[in-house]
Amino acid sequence: MSEDTPATDPQYNTVFWDIGGVIVELRSIREGYAAFISELAADHGMDPEAALDEWKSILGDHFKAADGTEYQSAHEGYRKATTELFDGNPPDDWELILEEATAATLRAEDGAVETIEALHDAGIQQAIVSDIDTDEAHDMLDSFGVYDCFDHVTTSEEIGFKKPDARMFEDALAGTGAAPDRTVMVGDRHRNDIAGAAGVGLGTVGYGDDAWGPETDHEIEHLREILDIVGVER
Repeated sequence: MSEDTPATDPQYNTVFWDIGGVIVELRSIREGYAAFISELAADHGMDPEAALDEWKSILGDHFKAADGTEYQSAHEGYRKATTELFDGNPPDDWELILEEATAATLRAEDGAVETIEALHDAGIQQAIVSDIDTDEAHDMLDSFGVYDCFDHVTTSEEIGFKKPDARMFEDALAGTGAAPDRTVMVGDRHRNDIAGAAGVGLGTVGYGDDAWGPETDHEIEHLREILDIVGVER
């Protein structure tokens, strides 16, 4: 699509995106964790499967410790899990190993990059609303070459809360100046993304059946369908 291809009488002029499970393939993130632990295990004579199970268990407990919608930093969880895995004395380069391992496996969901670029070319405003650390969000968007397609990035690390807390969506609305009734949220989880967005008056696109429910205005299986919903010619 050319850079000056206009949206055709769009129902929405702003699209809010979740990252994990929508822009980024979740399996690729899990593969990065496994590669990280596998490298550490090989260097330090550990059973990689047992080490990965322990690391994920500690990380999971870290996130479960959150009070309600309070956000727990992912990086702090990585630090805690890696430190406990090594009885308080992790390798000095563990952060670099994690960064390289996760970057090497990271993949976008099918159609995500093309859809983001097409919306951008058509003049549709876009923003991120994601339960993620800020640096991690920026790095992921940069890795796919779409960072400049977004007018605003709202992360749970910045707000201190995670979806469905209304403050997440309200920050994105304030940051973009978007009108709720002309904005649609794309998410893969019904309670967090869809119900949360609907609660502040946004339109909703549920990507995959885990996001489908009574508050879902548009149920899709492929991200390219967003172009039809917004009114952008393919």
